[in-house]
Amino acid sequence: MSEPASPPPAAPPPAPPPAGVSPNRQVMIVLSYIGLLALIPLLTEKEDKEVQWHAKHGLVIFVAWIVFMVAAQVVVMILSNVSSSLGCVVSMATPFLGLAYFVVVIMCILKGTSGQRFIIPGVSQFADRF
Repeated sequence: MSEPASPPPAAPPPAPPPAGVSPNRQVMIVLSYIGLLALIPLLTEKEDKEVQWHAKHGLVIFVAWIVFMVAAQVVVMILSNVSSSLGCVVSMATPFLGLAYFVVVIMCILKGTSGQRFIIPGVSQFADRF
């Protein structure tokens, strides 16, 4: 008689993350770029410097987008008072600010989850001050 086949050896457990690296780094980086949800990684992952950078960067991008949208609406109101057709043309261009914000957020998430940083001139330097 032949001996029963022995089960294959179990895979070794994954290595623990290095000190100062969050075990949920990927999730926290994604949250960093979803508007005010960036406060979650900013307040909970104090030891992980990379998550902190992405959270600050995400908040600055979000605030910059809000400022641009408010400024665009003010410009539309002013131009509508001057010339209704000019205000209409500018108001049709404002959805592209939202599209640009969406593209930048996706690029930041993709770069961040792959271990890189998406540097935006001016915005990234401003986020580094905090």
